[in-house]
Order: sequence, then C-alpha cells, then structure tokens
Amino acid sequence: MRRLFPVPLPSPSAPDAPSAPSPRTSAEDRTWELEELAEAYAYPETVAGTGGRPWLRANMVSSLDGAAHHDGRSQPLSSAADMRIFGTLRGLADAVVVGAETVRQEGYRPARAREAFAARRAALGQGPAPVIAIVSAALDLDFTLPLFTEPLVPTIVLTGADAPAERAAAARAAGAEVLVAGEGRRVDPARVPEVLAARGLTRLLTEGGPQLLGQFAAAGVLDELCLTLAPLVAGGAAARIVNGPGMPVPERFVLASLLEEGGFLFSRYHRI
Repeated sequence: MRRLFPVPLPSPSAPDAPSAPSPRTSAEDRTWELEELAEAYAYPETVAGTGGRPWLRANMVSSLDGAAHHDGRSQPLSSAADMRIFGTLRGLADAVVVGAETVRQEGYRPARAREAFAARRAALGQGPAPVIAIVSAALDLDFTLPLFTEPLVPTIVLTGADAPAERAAAARAAGAEVLVAGEGRRVDPARVPEVLAARGLTRLLTEGGPQLLGQFAAAGVLDELCLTLAPLVAGGAAARIVNGPGMPVPERFVLASLLEEGGFLFSRYHRI
C-alpha cells in the first residue's frame, strides 16, 4: 500500500532528501501494519465519549462503473486491502450503524473484539468491540440470529416511536436495546447520531446500505466518506453507494487522504 495524498514532504532537516516512512507521509509501496492504518483513520480528537460531538463516517465500496454491489453483496467488489481497512474502521468505532436490508443481505454477525485494537480502545474508554446499531422502521428482523443472541455487546435497534409493539418486545426479549429515533413509524436519519451520542457512542461508522447512506447525506449528518474504488466493471443495474432522497444543492466534500494497493483506491473525504 502507498499514500498518494497528501503528497509526502521532504524531511525538515534535509530538504532535498526523502523523509523517513511514516503512516501519514510515506509514498513507499509496502505493507501497512494495523496500528499505522489506525493512525491514518483516527477519528477527530474533538469526538470523545458522552457529551462529545458525534462524527458519522461511511465506509463503502464502488466499482469503476458506479455499482455499490454485485448480485446484492459488496464482497465481490472488495479485496484483501479493503478488508484490512474495513476491519480497522470497525476497530476504531463506538458503533456500526447499518440498515435492516443490509443486515439481511450481508448476513451480519456481531462485531468481535480484536487484540490489535484492545489497548487503543481501552485508552479511549471504548468497549471491547463496537455496538451494531440497526436502523429499522418495521423491525422486520430475525431475532434468533447470533447478531441478537450472541453479541459481545448488546445490539441496538433504532426505530420510530410507533414501531410495531410486538416486534419491539421481541427485540428486547432477544437482548437488543430498542431506541426511538423518530416520530410515527419513521426513523429520522438526522436524529440517529444524536440518539447514539446520548448513549456515549460518538465515533460512528455506517456501512450502508445505499438507501440509508442516502438518507444520512440528505439529512446533512454525514461527516466523512471512506470510499474504496475497485478496478472492476460490474455492469447490471446495481444502486450507487448513495441512493436516497434528492438534495437541493450537492454538498461539497474535500479530499483528506488517498491510498492505493493493487489498483484499488482508498479515499477519505470530509464534509466542508
């Protein structure tokens, strides 16, 4: 893996000499350790536990022709490097926010504790693994799955105030925590980050799907997009990574970093 942006700077002590490799400046094509990736993808320092400002980042993959998945799943567009970054982003997050349809399509399982991130998480006051937080209006979920019966930390379900009572009861009986994030049966995407932040979950990561990401973007609460561009052409009629309500004016983001490995591009964009 090598860094393409920001462009590496020469060492201050020797302006004409290349700088020593570091996770923030090196353009050397080499294998990055997980700790280096964690430093490169660290959340802003202003995001810190209960009372802190929530920061919602998305992690998505797209083919060259704009497909967000192939045959309903994102895995065919991924790579080993993409999965390392995927694991790193999870290792840094307080909560992974995901739509109910993505849970069903991707076969979501509970997040696991990883030794590589244990010390970092402990120092930041985080639990051993991120919470999986599912956004679902109808609560049409299989509560017998390991995501509900075997999580390291209880799964959260975000729903509307008038969600089906029997389904909410089934979620609680399975061990999930049900949080209200909208009036009626609708989940208000703008309320999701603040509801999770009230539980001390401020370092937020959404893995989609495209409809949920579209709702977050339209609500103006998406702070960062981590986008993997795969050197693949998928064809078909797959949705784009953002597939939701239209926006009156396109929102501007700025490139924060760009990595490359094996033709895959790993970009980070921050909302201005």
